[in-house]
Amino acid sequence: MNVEIAPVVERRLGALPASAEFLRRLDVAGIIDGLCPVREVAHLTHGQVIEVLVANRLSAPAPLVRVGDWAREWAVEEVFGIEADLLNDDRIGRALDAIAPELEAIVGSVGASAIAGFGIDVSRLHWDMTSMSLHGAHERPEEGFPQVKYGHPKDRRADLKQIQAGIAISADGGIPVFHRAYDGGAGEVSQVVGAMTALRELAAPRDFLMVGDSKLISYGNLLALQEAQVKFIAPAPAAKIPDGLFAGLDAGRARLVDYTAGRDAGKPPAQRGRYRVLEDTQTLAGPRKRDPQVTVRRILVHSSANAAAQQAARTRRLDKAREELDKLQSACGGRHYATAQKVTARIGVITSKRRIGSCLVTSISTDETGRPALTWHYDQEVLAAQAATDGWYALLTTLDPAVADAAEVLIRYKGQPMVERRYSDFKGPLAVAPVFLHHNRRIAALITVICLALLVFCLIERQVRQALGDDQSMRGLYPDNRALRPTGRMILYHLADLRIRVGTATDPPTILITRAVQAHLLELLGIDETRPRWLETSNPTCEIRV
Repeated sequence: MNVEIAPVVERRLGALPASAEFLRRLDVAGIIDGLCPVREVAHLTHGQVIEVLVANRLSAPAPLVRVGDWAREWAVEEVFGIEADLLNDDRIGRALDAIAPELEAIVGSVGASAIAGFGIDVSRLHWDMTSMSLHGAHERPEEGFPQVKYGHPKDRRADLKQIQAGIAISADGGIPVFHRAYDGGAGEVSQVVGAMTALRELAAPRDFLMVGDSKLISYGNLLALQEAQVKFIAPAPAAKIPDGLFAGLDAGRARLVDYTAGRDAGKPPAQRGRYRVLEDTQTLAGPRKRDPQVTVRRILVHSSANAAAQQAARTRRLDKAREELDKLQSACGGRHYATAQKVTARIGVITSKRRIGSCLVTSISTDETGRPALTWHYDQEVLAAQAATDGWYALLTTLDPAVADAAEVLIRYKGQPMVERRYSDFKGPLAVAPVFLHHNRRIAALITVICLALLVFCLIERQVRQALGDDQSMRGLYPDNRALRPTGRMILYHLADLRIRVGTATDPPTILITRAVQAHLLELLGIDETRPRWLETSNPTCEIRV
């Protein structure tokens, strides 16, 4: 008697069910297929391929190669109904090529779907740009798509060319509802008006508040925002602050703001940073005399935490410079600093490195043999003037005072760090860098894929937090069982170990849950693992083993 034992096939499931469910709710495949149709004989639509690429970014981010191998190891066929052999490099490349000309329409449609489907409040949107360094020559870029060029990279890799991306994040949950790719050499200031126009269309018919960094502030941008009646908040660049403004302010006369930074929430009240505000106006003139002036509200903010940090940083610089200057003073006339010219050159190096040129006073003398001698000191009046400006910065806004007083303007601006956190997610768990594609057409399309993955990532985080209620904290995420607000990274980390035992003609598929926190997260995400809508099988139910 021959007995055949059917092999038990297990695959990694991870966050694929959550990815598939949120992509379905966003209708990503439907939007892409409507804009980028394929022939009826095609095995896969472009929308199906892009959805799998988004899921790939969320489950196993790596350079975009051998996606088919990843799909065989993971339960891609069970969740998305797509055979791994169909996800070859050529098919992925054709999908990226197909969506590249329609990126603006795809981004706008998916963003509108997210706003409507998940009830995202877009009355306040935070805008910022980042850069991504690229390796390779990129010598023949295709016209009509962002160009790979040298620029001002945020990672300080000035030796590499780059591409840039701008993202608009909602204050409601930090959701990236809009993104756009830009030339590597494009100036951030010049992209504001285009972004404002696109965001206004996305938010319509609602008005929205645009919050940005200092790159938002220029005469042309403010004039365009004012003419479009778009409200904004942004910090004033240092170059637009009149000399001596901050030094003449008295923090004691400023109004205390009822706001606690997130980093201080767990500290005793006496140790928390405090914010105070004053208000006046600032007028910007155009480059030509006939240009109309633009007058906006200016909120002068004093942060005790910033003041302490700036004072500490200046003290460290001065102390290190003092050590180097004392050492130079002792070495004057020796083998290395035998002439006044060499002493002067070394002072220049110290001054530049420690940024003390404004307060350092030096004198070099020589004796009858030409031996140099150095005397130096810090100008205490200059240091006192610098200390008087510690902690101060200015925000410019067109918000009506009846809508938001000076304190409320500061509170609304304080959501801007969310953009930086999302860029950290963008380049961290979603692995936007390094980029190994050769064509700028596909690079632009890949940026959209990663931004769609970031959108799903943030929606997953928002869904879990909302399901937890007002406290928005849960236990089981860390070994010490602390109650913490779950982040997207931690949610995906705990779901990553989920596995599925593939079903047969007689046995249903079995989901293997190894930790209670996994079942809790699936419940919070609204995913019924016993009757999964994401699992294409003839048997509508699954077994669960814990």
